[in-house]
Amino acid sequence: MAFPASDRSLALAKPLAIARSPIGKKLITGITGLGLGAFVLIHMVGNLLMFVSGDLYNAYGRFIENLGPSLWLIELGLLGFVLVHAGYGLHLFIQKRRSRPVPYATYQSRGYPSLQTPSSRTMIWTGAVLGIFIVTHLFTFKFGPYYLTDLQGREVRDLARLVAEVFHQPTYTAGYTAVMVLLGFHLRHGLWSALQSLGVLAQPWRSLAYSASFLVAVGVAIGFFALPLAIFFGWTA
Repeated sequence: MAFPASDRSLALAKPLAIARSPIGKKLITGITGLGLGAFVLIHMVGNLLMFVSGDLYNAYGRFIENLGPSLWLIELGLLGFVLVHAGYGLHLFIQKRRSRPVPYATYQSRGYPSLQTPSSRTMIWTGAVLGIFIVTHLFTFKFGPYYLTDLQGREVRDLARLVAEVFHQPTYTAGYTAVMVLLGFHLRHGLWSALQSLGVLAQPWRSLAYSASFLVAVGVAIGFFALPLAIFFGWTA
């Protein structure tokens, strides 16, 4: 049974109105942020396999390559999340600046629900740096040199060799480490803010979630820059 065009328009009007509202924009920014945060955690765990062995890391890379069309869908989904998250984040930042063109001379947290921190006040800048980093990171590793190695009788891409070569470069290693610190800053406020926007934090859990977001952010930052530092200083086999 086909619905009249007027009914279809009404069905689309409410979701679009929500997406355009300030609350809706924060919800979408929070949902996409949590999705990207989940990817970051998975990516970090994959990187840490390099500490076990280069062969295990290459096997992990081969597994991802073998996903085929599923990998393309995942990558398109991640690209969509990045673009939506960045677009809405920038839009909210511009709206905030327009509503207060003269910034505060000083900042001080007034407690819940704002909890002003350096990470909350620099979200747009850390996000911009991370956006640029994603592009350079893809060109360095995903589209970088395609070395080959033997893995249990099969020829696979030698990602371990590429990673080792890249992180023996002092400039890249220093820059990567600095960006991972900024990632920690971004996650520190982003995780908390996303949960707050989604309304899943009852009052007794807010303090715990606020502290947990800090611990997760620190853990992710360390988890990412531990490998390049270990490679650069020769702490890995």
